[in-house]
Amino acid sequence: MSESGPDSPKGSSRNIYAFGATSFLNDTASEMAYWVLPAFLASIGAGPAQLGIIEGVAESVASFAKLLSGYLADRIPRRKPIVVSGYVLANAVKPLLALTTSWRQILGIRFADRFAKGIRGTARDVMVAETTGKFKVGSAYGLIQAMDSAGAIAGPLIALFLLPHYGLRGVFWAAGIPGALCIVVAVLGIRETKTVRRSVKASGSVASIHGGDVVSKQTKGRARHSSLPGSFYFVLAAVTLFSLGNSSDMFLVLRAQSIGIPVTHAPLLGLVFNITYTLFSWPAGSWSDKFSRRGIAAAGYVVFATVYLVFAIAPSTLAIWLAMATYGLFYALTNPVLKALIVETVAPEVRGRALGVYFFVTSVAMLLASVITGEVWKYHGPRVPFYLSAAIATISAVLLMASRRKQVIGAN
Repeated sequence: MSESGPDSPKGSSRNIYAFGATSFLNDTASEMAYWVLPAFLASIGAGPAQLGIIEGVAESVASFAKLLSGYLADRIPRRKPIVVSGYVLANAVKPLLALTTSWRQILGIRFADRFAKGIRGTARDVMVAETTGKFKVGSAYGLIQAMDSAGAIAGPLIALFLLPHYGLRGVFWAAGIPGALCIVVAVLGIRETKTVRRSVKASGSVASIHGGDVVSKQTKGRARHSSLPGSFYFVLAAVTLFSLGNSSDMFLVLRAQSIGIPVTHAPLLGLVFNITYTLFSWPAGSWSDKFSRRGIAAAGYVVFATVYLVFAIAPSTLAIWLAMATYGLFYALTNPVLKALIVETVAPEVRGRALGVYFFVTSVAMLLASVITGEVWKYHGPRVPFYLSAAIATISAVLLMASRRKQVIGAN
């Protein structure tokens, strides 16, 4: 293998940095465009009802696309075209928002954008797992997540700077610049990964030399590895339970407003959250390569429970600001770490399917969580749903740690 191949240290670094750069540029473009989308909808005569339809459809499409992407990632030998086409489609449609005159046109653009995000996301995460060594996958996911959340900081700041000078439609056009750079980096920077397929091919050649018994054993082994193990479903159950209490972050903003934080400060709440998220994502991923991934993710759930308890009690506006900053730590301790946990729990041949199922199930659970939170808030006030989410997060943390003990006992 040449030094610059995907499995070499040099090749690994190139792919991870390329994925990090595309995440930063793509999220910068997305946050530039969609941070001002509610105001733009109001300017063309649409309101919260239309925004709810647009975002509901968009998130549902993304969930199904991630499931499809996982299926394809395990069966198509070249994953780079899936990832690149996802970035191309998403960043080609964003500037078209500047030409829209109705909310239905915006719905079509959001549909395309979220489908593109879903279809590229799972395939990309499989490529990341194949590019890095087993003990570096957490760090890789953490770096990419840090770059993604850094884009979530840069995008709104750029939009705030451009808005007074160029207006809403000008911001949409400007989002095409980081979007175009994202496509260039994806095309030129990402390299194909073929680790699993090379190993399967090598196994086949050994089998042909040593006879039919070996072939039979390898066939049985591949059949066993083609199914998702019980340890995966145990982790999935814990994460799904948690997701049923993890409603939209907009409820945090609503709660902050209900205790006196002005609506004009909502973007600042997002800013302090994303700063913490960016700073801790890479370290958290690296920690998970050295220590228990389940333990770190469980710690993230405890942080979530603590933040939601503070929002339920709401002792002061200062406490809410501090809790929102701490909330970014929850995301950093869970998002990259759980992806690393999923890919190491299953065989390489089914990483795509495992990630697709994980993304799909948790996305559906989070949609249900938002509906449940809205109804509980309506009939029992704002405190009860936050107490409920904190309790669910605590139970989920215990389940994650229990899954670790179960795996250790089974191994012995």
